[in-house]
Amino acid sequence: MTTPPPHIEIDGVPATDPALLAALMTGFGHFTAMQVRDGRVKGLDLHLARLDRSTRELFGRELDGKRIRTLIGGALEAAGVRDASVRVYVYPDVRVAVTVAPPAPDGPGAPQRLTTVEYWRPAPHIKHLGGFGQSYHREAAVRAGWDEAALISPYGEIAEGAVTNIAFWDGTSLVWPSAPCLEGITMVLLETRLESVRRPVTLADLSGYRAALVTNSRSIAPVTAIGEVAFAVDEELMGRVYAAYDSVEPDAL
Repeated sequence: MTTPPPHIEIDGVPATDPALLAALMTGFGHFTAMQVRDGRVKGLDLHLARLDRSTRELFGRELDGKRIRTLIGGALEAAGVRDASVRVYVYPDVRVAVTVAPPAPDGPGAPQRLTTVEYWRPAPHIKHLGGFGQSYHREAAVRAGWDEAALISPYGEIAEGAVTNIAFWDGTSLVWPSAPCLEGITMVLLETRLESVRRPVTLADLSGYRAALVTNSRSIAPVTAIGEVAFAVDEELMGRVYAAYDSVEPDAL
């Protein structure tokens, strides 16, 4: 690891731990994002497994789940809240940062319109830092009047959204693109509770699907368009999806 500079300031105030800030500034690390309700988290075991797995791959060390539970609990207590949007960041030397922000609104997400961009994230199986590419494309999509960007290959194969997973409904199963992507926690929870398959999905295939939806740690929402292809909102499908997610019992921190 690079030796930290002897002095760092933030907005004119000297930082109290230059070594920690030097680790944060490397942009090398990973994180997970979760919604906490009454001190409990859906799929907490999956979040902890993700953090440990990525820490082993990036830094060659394990990350104790009990430590993460303690750090999250301490951050919530310090913030004086039990409902929150929480992120856990892991940096070189397995330094851990926890952020606590207001919770995302509960309930279904608003229908989403997606544009398409030719971009796949590097090392997509890791929820890593340095997501400039996907942030760039998503912000450009929003400025152009879309809600999200679908990331595709030069050959039109769909992988995921910039900050979401995408699923398609063929009338029988939820179809999750088999292209390399980040397996989001909400995606995994739904995939194990609803009839699901993974297979390649291309732009040319879209008109053959009856509906589509996107998921992430903040919401589940129907998709009404991907580029020029429109989708109807299948209320029966979305009801089943929401019910499946609501059936997940949250774990205490």
